[in-house]
Formats: sequence, structure tokens, C-alpha cells
Amino acid sequence: MINSSSDNVKKLNSINRRMFITGSLKFFIMVGIISRLFFLQVKENKKYLTLSDKNRIREWKLAPIRGEFHDYFGNIIAGNFEAYQLHIIPEQVDDFRYVIYRIKDLLELSDKEFRKVLKKKNEIKPWETLIVSDNLSWQKFSKINNHLYDLNGVKPVISISRSYPFKENFTHLIGYVSQANQNDIETTESIKKNFVPGLKVGKVGLEKTFEEKLIGTNDIERYEVNAYGRRISQLEFQKGEKGQTLKLTIDTEVQKLANELLKDQAGSICVMDIYTGAIIAMHSSPSFDPNLFVFGISKDDWQLIRNDPMKPLVNKTLQGNYSPGSTIKPIVALSALENGIIDTNFTVKCTGKNEMYGQTYHCWKKKGHGFVSLRNAMKQSCDTYFYEIARKLGVDRLSETAKKFGLGEKVFRDLFDIEKKGLIPNTQWKKNALGKGWLLGETIITGIGQGYIQTTPIQLCLMTAQIANGGYKIYPYIVVGDEQKNQPADKYIPLYENSKNIRIIKDAMFGSTNEVMGTSYKSRIDNPKYQFAGKTGTAQVKKITERDRELDLKTFEIPYEERDHALYVAFGPYKNPRYALSVIVEHGGNGSTTAAPMAKKLFKLIIDRHNLRQSMDDRRYLEI
Repeated sequence: MINSSSDNVKKLNSINRRMFITGSLKFFIMVGIISRLFFLQVKENKKYLTLSDKNRIREWKLAPIRGEFHDYFGNIIAGNFEAYQLHIIPEQVDDFRYVIYRIKDLLELSDKEFRKVLKKKNEIKPWETLIVSDNLSWQKFSKINNHLYDLNGVKPVISISRSYPFKENFTHLIGYVSQANQNDIETTESIKKNFVPGLKVGKVGLEKTFEEKLIGTNDIERYEVNAYGRRISQLEFQKGEKGQTLKLTIDTEVQKLANELLKDQAGSICVMDIYTGAIIAMHSSPSFDPNLFVFGISKDDWQLIRNDPMKPLVNKTLQGNYSPGSTIKPIVALSALENGIIDTNFTVKCTGKNEMYGQTYHCWKKKGHGFVSLRNAMKQSCDTYFYEIARKLGVDRLSETAKKFGLGEKVFRDLFDIEKKGLIPNTQWKKNALGKGWLLGETIITGIGQGYIQTTPIQLCLMTAQIANGGYKIYPYIVVGDEQKNQPADKYIPLYENSKNIRIIKDAMFGSTNEVMGTSYKSRIDNPKYQFAGKTGTAQVKKITERDRELDLKTFEIPYEERDHALYVAFGPYKNPRYALSVIVEHGGNGSTTAAPMAKKLFKLIIDRHNLRQSMDDRRYLEI
């Protein structure tokens, strides 16, 4: 009995101990739960409220509205339009296979288009945006919106895209935009800051140069969404800023004429105000439609452009390095006058060829020009005369004068990263670059714009403009408002030692165009309103052999790639000059028959539009 009673006490104590332990555990668990609830609901209230809002609220950044380009008369030459796009973020789609096939049916995508979308999907991360289409028609865009209830994770987007209404007319000047790539994002802060899927940014030309000013800032939309991520209501809209609109000095009508004149030919036309440096036209041919690049150029279109033997991707105005041919002769003559090597009475007998130092130097006219003075030599473009004065002048003094007038240096400084400097050689250059001494024969051929000398079309236009304005330095510009940039306090820096020498050169160029025997006489305009002065040039692209001289083939009989380049520089109206131009036609034969007639048509339009331009100038100054 005693043992039985003792066992019962032990059992009771054991039960009480277990109950105490169990109760204590329950108590501590309850305290823990209550503490955690208090922490979550009171201490962490703001955090989880924010997380809740993030699940309920979505924020969309829209593509910024890009600034426009206008010509001098206010015409839009690079504008914008609304583009309807369709985006998907794969990881936000419950059943991607179902959704993408549903979209294929709704948009009536071809098998090729559909495979392209799937390929893009496999190339991106699951959380990145897949752009199914970046340029939907309104009908298809509306169709997608009407079926959003069945398209979980699909986002129709109204974006802004670029439009180039004048197509190929401004391509090499303005450039074009295309979808931003990783390099664009990493190297340009404004692109990184405003990036959204499908953002279009400048790739070349002024579009690239002025990206920071043009890009603008994002519109931001905040929406409330349901558990499936579908929009319920718009909560907030934050308006971004449109990019800056830039007005150019370009006259679209002159630019269009330049394009027409160079149709089916490779070359360049530049037109410049000789006093302000404003660029009136600047066209490189052949060109292409920049609209092709906005939404991504097709392989077929790209191959057509890239494989064109006339090289439409090259901006010939800025990148083309050409021998200037006889267009350099005004500078050769001016340098000889300035250095006291010759005067206007200096004469040379031209017999068609000249033997010097064991070499034969030919004039373009087989039978020669006879005795010629400076004016007649310029008028008839006598090579023999310029061989002689170049020999007497020397390449170093010629180089110095040429550089004063803008040759051998970038015209627009850092405006275009593709612009070439050209080459104005001298004795030191050859020693440094080639490790050889300068030869007298090289000086002689430099005097007619052959040999090492290389210039760009825009440099020849600037050279001519500074001769036309009386020999004063000007600083060309394209964007209105930029004319004051990099200008010295005293803009009117003379480039001459004696202004009389400039007048002699201008008069000689007048004879070349407006007098019988002048090389561009057939392109003259007798009406003083349009009358201009100029200088033809023909630049050899291959050495002329004795057999070539004997055959004396017509231009059309020579293989295209072996034909000479045709050049022409001019200014007008002659009595009260205001504009200068340069024309280069690759493999065009000679300047007198190919390039000079283009100048005639250009000057008629340029001068007819002068008063209209002046009225715009007056209005602008009144606004200022």
C-alpha cells in the first residue's frame, strides 16, 4: 500500500511537470507570436504598406519627345510622329506560349515575323522588355487593346518616333536615329537617364552631335493594377520636357536642287554665305532614306546601301579627300602675288608641254596657249603658267597661303566627328610623314592641284567664300545661334598682305566664267543679277600615259572608275557678292562641262531666294 501511494505521487508530479513545461512553451510561443505581430503591424507598418503599394501600383516611363530640326524658314526637316508599339516582359506572363500565339493571330504575323519575335525573346533576359512590334497600325493597336483581358502581361505603348519628311535630301547633314544600344547607354548620360525600351537616339550627323539637347525627358505614368497586373485606373501623370528644337541655316529649296543636280552621280554641293559663314546647302550624293533606319533597316535594304559602288554611306562633303585640280589656282596665284614672286605682267609661253629637270609637264591644251599673263592663264586655266609660278614660289609658301584660307583644317572643328582635315603638304610634312626629302617636281604638280594635296568640298567652298568677301576670315556654322561660338572678338581678320591682290584674283575668276575663251564661259549668266565668277577644275584619278594622250578618248569612252573628277568653285552675284559654292562630281570628266552648269542653275535659285532670306534675317533681329 505504501509503495502504491508513493508511485501515484511520482506519477502526479511527473504529469504536473509536463503540464508546466507544455504550458510554458505555449506561453512563450504566444508571446513570440504577439511580439511578431506587433513588430509587423506597428514597427514595420510603413515598409509593408509600401511593398503592398508596389504590388498594387505600377510606374511606366514613356519615351521622351525628341526635339525637332527646322530649316531657316521654319520647315520641319526632322520631326516626330506617334508610333504604336507592343511590349511584353516574359517573366510577368503566366503562359507565354499561349499569349504569344494569341498575339500572332491578332496581329496576323507571318511565320518569318513570328520566328523573329521568338528569336528576340531568346536573346533577352526574362525581366527585360520584348518589343513584339514597334510600329503597329492604329487598327492592330486597337485590336490588341480590345483583347487585353485575354493577354496577361502584354503592354500596348504609344511612343514617339522620328520622321524625315524630305527623305534623302538631308541624310548626310542631319543623320538619322535608331534604337539605342548598350554602347549608347553606357557612353551618354542623357540616354542612360531617359532610357526606355525602344528609345531612338542619334547615330550620325547632327542627330548624334546634339543628342543631349534633342533627347528630352520621360513622361511618367503611375497606374493602379489588379492582382493580374492589369491596369485599373491612372493615379498620376508626370509630364516630361520635349527636347530642344534646333533651327538650321539651310534652305530646303536649295538643298533639294543640289540633290536633283547630283541624281545618279557621286559628289557634293556646298553653298555658303561669304560674310556670315552660314551654310545654305550641304549635300552629299548618293544619299539614302534615313526613315529606313528608324525601326531597324531590313537586311535587303542594308545590303543595297552598303554594296553600292558610289558609297552612299560616305559623307563626301566632309569625308571626301579630293585633289582640288585647277580650283587651287586662285590660291597659287594669290600666294605668288602676296610673296612678290610675280605681278600681273608676268608672262609665260605655253607650248602644250614643258621639259624641266628631265621630266615632261603637259598642259591640258595640246597645242598650248601661247604667251599668257596671270589673268589669261587663270581664264584659260593654263597649266604651264601655274607650273612656273609654283616652281618660283615653292611649296612652303604656297602651303602657308592655302592654310590661311581654310585648306588642310577641319571647317566645323568638333561639330562632326567624321570630318577630315585633308592635306596641304610642305617640305617638313613629307620629311615627318614619309621620311624623304621634298622634290621640285612635287612642287610643280602641286601648283595645279595634283600630287599629295587633298581637300574636302567644304574646304573649297570656304576658300572661295573668303576670296569673294575680300579676303577676310569667316567661321562657317549650320545651327542658328551658333554663329557666335568660337568667334574671335575681332571677326574681320584679313588673310592678305595687300587687298589689291584679292581684287586681281576675283577679276581673273570673272574672266574665267564671263569672257570668251574662259573655261566656264558656256555656263555664264549675262544678267548682272545672277552673274557669277568661278574656277573650273579637273582632278586626275590615275596617271595619264602617253598612250592615253594619243587616244584622246571622250569621257564616256573611258571606264567610269578611271574618269577624272569634275570640280567647280564660284561666287556671286559678281558685282555685289554674297554666296559661294563648290561642286564636285566624282568621275564626272571635267569641271567645265559637268560641274559648272550645275552652278549656273544653283545661282539662279540662290539669288532669287536671297530677299526671302533677308526678310527672315530682319524678322529674327527684330525678335532679338
